Amino acid sequence: EKVLGYFINNAERMNYAEYLAAGYPIASGVIEGACRTVIKDRMERSGMRWVFAGAHAMMSLRSIDLSDLWDDFLRYRIEKEKLRLYPGIAANDDSMSIPLVA
Repeated sequence: EKVLGYFINNAERMNYAEYLAAGYPIASGVIEGACRTVIKDRMERSGMRWVFAGAHAMMSLRSIDLSDLWDDFLRYRIEKEKLRLYPGIAANDDSMSIPLVA
């Protein structure tokens, strides 16, 4: 009864012909592929053990990298660290540059 209610209440979201015509994936393959690329390939390497906080942080960083957002993220983190370490100096003050390891 609960499952039938779900299908009745969400029928307008199940117009698969329309979604296919618009080019949207309707199968789970895209999500399964992303899980393998983002999660399994990194987290299940030989000898690795993870606690939740460490795994969450690693997946966040891996997602940023795989989305080609690493440079934007790095600039953001540097600005946040400047504010944290030097709260009296404006974040956009170019005289306070933090050198990165080459």
